[in-house]
Amino acid sequence: MLVSRLSAAEPSLAGLSVSAREVVLALKKRGEARASEIAEALGITPSGVRQHLSALRADGLVAYRTIHAGPGRPKFAYFLTEPAEALFPKTYHELTNEFLEHLEEEDPELLVRLFERRRQRRVEATRKRLAGKTFDEKVAVLARILDEDGYLADFESRPDGTYLIREHNCAILGVAVRYGLACSSELEFLREAFPDAEIDRVAHKVAGAYLCSYEVRPRRGRPRKFQPQDGRPEGPPAPVGDDA
Repeated sequence: MLVSRLSAAEPSLAGLSVSAREVVLALKKRGEARASEIAEALGITPSGVRQHLSALRADGLVAYRTIHAGPGRPKFAYFLTEPAEALFPKTYHELTNEFLEHLEEEDPELLVRLFERRRQRRVEATRKRLAGKTFDEKVAVLARILDEDGYLADFESRPDGTYLIREHNCAILGVAVRYGLACSSELEFLREAFPDAEIDRVAHKVAGAYLCSYEVRPRRGRPRKFQPQDGRPEGPPAPVGDDA
């Protein structure tokens, strides 16, 4: 049973109509502009521009500010919002890889410590958000954290009591392809942040899969804490043998 899909795909210029794309590009180049100015630059009607601006505003890609200049109706200057930056190509991973390459040449051990520091920081922040929650709640929060980090994550509960967390986007793919530490530290992060669970990677984008996914199951010997459906308190757990 699918429990939660946590976010929609990022917008892209290719997903916009030709005219809407031209409006976005005009605002990108100008910084801000009135509908009449955009219409004049593109050779289309102001009403047509306003229709595109209205749709872009509804998608959260465009905002406006009011210009008060003398008597009469106020005028509006439109500009792209921060989420609209996702429409344009970025080469952050290339710059990051270049820095990491220089770092590795200077001190390979420092590169390892750099990934370790990132992992530890994420572990500490995640543990704070998971504290005091049931196993099932922790799975949901962990998937939410991964989604917030740009992994387009969702999670699925399965009849055997396990979960599957799926990452439909790799937020660090450009780095992960070059540095295996990025992937190994990701798995270590999940395991250390969620010690109640046994976590295994069962699909790996870098290895050729179309996504990364992790099987999450309660650790043996650590009972899940939950309220039964009838609302009665859960009884004490059964004894666990030494070989558990």
